Amino acid sequence: MGHEFELTDTAEVDATPEQLWEAIATGPGIDSWFMGRNEVEGGTGGVIRGAFGGYQPEFGIREWDPLERLVYGTEPAPDGRRVGYEFLIEGREGGSSVIRCVTSGFLPGDDWEDEFEAMTTGGALFFRTLVEYVTHFAGRAAVPITVFGPQIPDWDEAWTKLGTALGLPARPALGDRVRLDVDGRVPAEGVVYAVNDQAVGIRTADAMYRFIRGFQGAMVAGHHVFTPGADAEVEEKAWSGWLVRVFD
Repeated sequence: MGHEFELTDTAEVDATPEQLWEAIATGPGIDSWFMGRNEVEGGTGGVIRGAFGGYQPEFGIREWDPLERLVYGTEPAPDGRRVGYEFLIEGREGGSSVIRCVTSGFLPGDDWEDEFEAMTTGGALFFRTLVEYVTHFAGRAAVPITVFGPQIPDWDEAWTKLGTALGLPARPALGDRVRLDVDGRVPAEGVVYAVNDQAVGIRTADAMYRFIRGFQGAMVAGHHVFTPGADAEVEEKAWSGWLVRVFD
């Protein structure tokens, strides 16, 4: 069986086409809002390579129109699985732009529903993070942090634990002001910029912190740290301990 899909996300942002293109078509730009580490060999026929834990996808670039359009995707697997992305940029007067992302592809098998739900909510989080990035951090490059935390038996309880750790009485909600205290550092004040059934995103002055329901049941930290001199190994060690203390 399987499922053919197409999802569209659109936003008007206070960013120029040049800033958007830098965000979607360079390795440091993608590192600052998507997931894991990324490399870009630009131009039609080029490739975008990612690395997220043990997942290392490669996407062939099919169309490369700087400041306007970027299309890339995977080749179909033997079972028909494929995914592709199309980004469209439209400049507006006054320095703003409209960014549109169309995600399409095919999920094989009779059990595609759970994967499709994770893809839909994950895609919404990543697009919202892109909007936050070009709005608040354009021109800055983040150190991407990926940490796989404990397995979660009860996700309602886990989201409540996250709220408690952030100084809230319940699960984080959109617009909540929160406080992050990690590894004895100076606590950071932030705001919840994204919430759905499978993720929470928080923006501070120097980072975007994302807590994601992993497809295999773990709480995953997928963060972007803009602090000058941030060290990925140090950050990942600190957040690994934090996830264990909060959720184990």
